[in-house]
Amino acid sequence: MKSSNIAVILVNWNQYELTRSCIISILNCSFQDFEIFLVDNASEDNSLEKLKQEFSDITFIQNKKNLGFTGANNIAIKEAIRRKFEYIMLLNNDTEVKYNFFEPLLLSLKNDKKLAAVQPLILNFHDKNTVWNFGGKFNNFFGYVTTMNKGINKSKLLENKNTEWISGCCFLFKSEIIDKIGYLDDYFFVYYEDADFSLRIKEAGYEIGLQKNSEIYHHEGASWKLKKLNKEGKLSPYTRYLTIRNHIYFIQKHQIKFNFLGKWIYQFFKIFSFSFYFIVRMRFQKLSMVFKGFKDGLKGY
Repeated sequence: MKSSNIAVILVNWNQYELTRSCIISILNCSFQDFEIFLVDNASEDNSLEKLKQEFSDITFIQNKKNLGFTGANNIAIKEAIRRKFEYIMLLNNDTEVKYNFFEPLLLSLKNDKKLAAVQPLILNFHDKNTVWNFGGKFNNFFGYVTTMNKGINKSKLLENKNTEWISGCCFLFKSEIIDKIGYLDDYFFVYYEDADFSLRIKEAGYEIGLQKNSEIYHHEGASWKLKKLNKEGKLSPYTRYLTIRNHIYFIQKHQIKFNFLGKWIYQFFKIFSFSFYFIVRMRFQKLSMVFKGFKDGLKGY
């Protein structure tokens, strides 16, 4: 294989149309030295079978149960490393990519030896001039993560730069970094796994980059919103559980980085605010998930 080959990993779970559109956009790219690994998380909508019929040059991996974002990606990462791919890309299936998005990312990693991973400019699918994510920061006192540049016009972005954390929505990394920091942490399942992975990259002495000349377009909320609106709102109770649990687990796992008093003050007000809101709105499933998430986050660590 050529030294610039890329393993592109997609995870599918009951989302045939989105996954299909994502694959087509990748296949239409100007850069062609890649292979797509599609991991199906035990879909029940026949999406895997339909995708297999339509795309013959993809490596399909079928899980017997839903292993989440972390578990599914880790399976494909291990296979990509076994097959000696030099670069690995994690890409959400609810995205579509610009035809020339590969090249700037690859050049960033090749031109900077200290760079271990790089993220493209992630724009809103339905408003392709508006930023969804372009970099992130950690608040070291309160222990939370901040998405940078969200909602601004892409013309107002600064030049390419490094960042403190990158979004799991899409990033390209050197496969050799796995030997130094390990795989995605399976406990997260989904949410905060990208912040954790970013911190471990930085702790290993590497940098994380941004490349605004590489663009993808993201369907925000397609993977976590409920199909039908009910009394619990658009966000599923289980999603709320994961965001609470994983945040607690994250700040405990990296407790040296965050101020002890500040991070628990922030968690107290966050839990109190959610609880008050869910009581007022009578969303009692979500209320119970808030406290279960808090308990399990502590237990997980």
